[in-house]
Amino acid sequence: MKILVPTKRVPDPDQRIRALSDGSTVDTSGLSFVVNPFDLIATEEALRLQAEEGAEVVTVGIGCPEMEKELRMTLAMGVDRTLLIETQQTLDPWNVAKALQLVVENEKPDLILMGKQAVDDDSNQVGQFLAALLDWPQATFASQVRIEGSQAHIERETDGGIESIVVNLPALVTVDLRLNEPRYASMPQIMKAKRRPVEQQSLEELGWKSDPRCEILEVEVLSSKRTCRTLSSVDELVQVLRREQVW
Repeated sequence: MKILVPTKRVPDPDQRIRALSDGSTVDTSGLSFVVNPFDLIATEEALRLQAEEGAEVVTVGIGCPEMEKELRMTLAMGVDRTLLIETQQTLDPWNVAKALQLVVENEKPDLILMGKQAVDDDSNQVGQFLAALLDWPQATFASQVRIEGSQAHIERETDGGIESIVVNLPALVTVDLRLNEPRYASMPQIMKAKRRPVEQQSLEELGWKSDPRCEILEVEVLSSKRTCRTLSSVDELVQVLRREQVW
């Protein structure tokens, strides 16, 4: 069995994010970057299945050459191989899925595990796009993954509770927060990962062709400041809610 885990390089969510003065994009000067937290959960689950099923685990990232650092973190966690598809372009979710489709055709995995969304744009689209392009069964928001033979048994989180489904392999699964707790890589593992190769390929070498579907017009960082008022009674609260726009 081979498991492919797509990953994304995102700004560390614990930092304060600023937009450039012209509103064109996020100001990345001084920002540190990490592997998208949901993708780390997918990586952890792939490693657990690796131990249970003897699977080969491959991580892939699409981005700038600096993303090699984040991919080496997955090597330190214990994945078998990692692949960097280099580009300086900012791809929309559809184009990311198109590029990943080409990776899947080359790697021929039995299972794709990926985060349900990235914490920078929260689009929650790439997994669904990719499953449709591959014509594979999919299960989203997984909180439990179990492999039995040629099938994956998934428990997924919905607004109405937990839904249990079974999909035939090959399949694509996007993971949710409650699936697991990603392991921490030890310092010796991190040092060993620095000496391991990161396979590299450009988008053009992959055979990808641009097919833009959306355009970012402006980026704005909204203020999170709140104002509070103390009201004297429930009746006054009702009147405020009825007559004033308070949200």
